[in-house]
Amino acid sequence: MRFERMRGKNVLWQPGMDHAGIATQMVVERRLMEKQIHRRDLTRDEFIDKVWEWKAESGGAILNQLKRLGASADWSRERFTMDEGLSKAVLEVFVTLYKEGLIYKDKRLVNWDPKLLTAISDLEVEQQEVNGNLWHFRYPVEGMTFDPENPRTFITVATTRPETMLGDMAVGGASRRRAFPASCRQEPHPLPIVGRRIAVVADEYSDPEKGSGAVKITPAHDFNEFEVGRRHKLPAINILTVEAAVTLTDNDDFLAGTTWCVVAMLPLARS
Repeated sequence: MRFERMRGKNVLWQPGMDHAGIATQMVVERRLMEKQIHRRDLTRDEFIDKVWEWKAESGGAILNQLKRLGASADWSRERFTMDEGLSKAVLEVFVTLYKEGLIYKDKRLVNWDPKLLTAISDLEVEQQEVNGNLWHFRYPVEGMTFDPENPRTFITVATTRPETMLGDMAVGGASRRRAFPASCRQEPHPLPIVGRRIAVVADEYSDPEKGSGAVKITPAHDFNEFEVGRRHKLPAINILTVEAAVTLTDNDDFLAGTTWCVVAMLPLARS
């Protein structure tokens, strides 16, 4: 910028700043929790005031760093994402893009913090490996009388999170021949305990070399399974509250298509 301006060109470096809303909220809430204050202890206006205080503190540091680096910007024109004029412009652009069909609204999985009660970005997620158990379910084959000694009457799937089976929408395999017994037809099969009819799908997500080759598909639980659900047009049923507790009785999405009776009480095997 400085070089081209010195060559006589009409140059403007407009300084602008954006604080990611989710990341900023996370920082502010952590600072409050250090003082034993929860976001819910404050009114909305009080919490927003805390956010603006943090913006002034962190934003000022960023601007000073740029100035010390010699950035040749017009500091009198500085704008921030949440400035009134800029916010209106952003809103106008997004509404226009939506009306023109260039952006869309959809239901997607997000990283959710059940303590802070907010969505967080992938950058804020720290993956941890924990030792757990592998639970095996035997899903009955439609039209067959369940017999634990006859593998033609059930499909075996394994999971480290047995509670997620309440949100299952399908059983998948890399190929039907490898994962499912010959008696398994294409029509929906009953989900144990719940009674919902779930699909049988062939999908590359399943690893034919692992276990039975069949996997349970819970679109609202796992990012990979969410994509499987999109490929096969499966609904995503959330069985959790915002505090990460299982909720069923007042969950309309869960209740749709269920019989609320025990279809088959099948023995669980844990390894």
